[in-house]
Amino acid sequence: MRLPHGFRAAGVRAGIKPSGKPDLALVVGDRPLAWALASTTNLVKAPCVTRNRARAASLQSVQALVVNAGNANCANGDEGVWDNEDFAAATAGALSLPRVQDVLTASTGVIGHKLPMERVREGVPLAVAALGDEVEPFAEAILTTDLVPKTTEVRLNGGARVVGVAKGSGMIHPNLATMFAFVLTDAIVEQAELRAIWARVVRRTFNQVTVDGDTSTNDMAIVLASGHLHAHTEELAGALEWVAGELARAIARDGEGATTLITVEVRRGRDEGEAMAAARSVAGSSLVKAAVHGRDPNWGRVLSAVGQSGAVADLSAVSVRLQGTTVYQGRPLEFDAAALSQAMRSPDVRIEVDLAAGDADGHAWGCDLSADYVKINALYTT
Repeated sequence: MRLPHGFRAAGVRAGIKPSGKPDLALVVGDRPLAWALASTTNLVKAPCVTRNRARAASLQSVQALVVNAGNANCANGDEGVWDNEDFAAATAGALSLPRVQDVLTASTGVIGHKLPMERVREGVPLAVAALGDEVEPFAEAILTTDLVPKTTEVRLNGGARVVGVAKGSGMIHPNLATMFAFVLTDAIVEQAELRAIWARVVRRTFNQVTVDGDTSTNDMAIVLASGHLHAHTEELAGALEWVAGELARAIARDGEGATTLITVEVRRGRDEGEAMAAARSVAGSSLVKAAVHGRDPNWGRVLSAVGQSGAVADLSAVSVRLQGTTVYQGRPLEFDAAALSQAMRSPDVRIEVDLAAGDADGHAWGCDLSADYVKINALYTT
């Protein structure tokens, strides 16, 4: 997949990951870039998150983003803060950028381990030398426990493109989690307008995906715009939301130990916030996730999760559908449990809830909960 106009990217092996897999990624604009950031709400934050937030507050453009995988550089005290700054400085120097502030940083991996700066400094020039117009090397180099890279794209009517890259598999929950999402566009858009659009996009996509209920310390979603081609604002906003939604679903589908993508659709809530909260509650319920893994059409768990969100106005008006079969409509309905269980033996399970309380809809994505999830995380650092 080719990058949009005005971008080059690379992914190289710097020796940060013990596996020897690619672990240092770089994307560069040919001019200052409009950009927007969303990041973790966890009060424990890595220096890359804190630094990028400060850059966002300055309202200034940036021109590069450098990412390392295999080490979160989090909870390392002042040394971690300076290592993160050194990471940006090494990148700015290798790219001959005039300011270290032109570089955003991102780190992902194990918390509490010192970033191996000698390897990082040696790896940055390798990444600069490897810069090209393909997205795949970058997408591979940002992965941790992911099984597959996550990329998608869409073209706008005027020729502008939106290309998205993400990583994330565990510690995924609304308000972001151990996920990175980097979305690039060659559309012309004012920074203030891009930031307003991005806030709405993130709220409706990345903040509606959950794997295990844990938010992390390093996660962020960044959009960068090189400003080469004209685009209608509404079309650009729709394209950004479509790309972000595709990436969010890819993250849920690749959840640690997951075998099934769960899509939750909530209709006719009193307002969008209520409908989205209800969808998140169902997608994030460990009981619902376990039932899906066991192919058990236990609709009571769905109804309970909706009620837990505070969204139910009148239980007698609520209906629940699993894989297209209505199982509850103000009261329990008769259905073929064996046939529905068989229908749930699918890589995609859809849960639909009608609140019959208004005209607002919401959605969320999650995955089933398997024994492999426990195994992966029990052995994560050993």
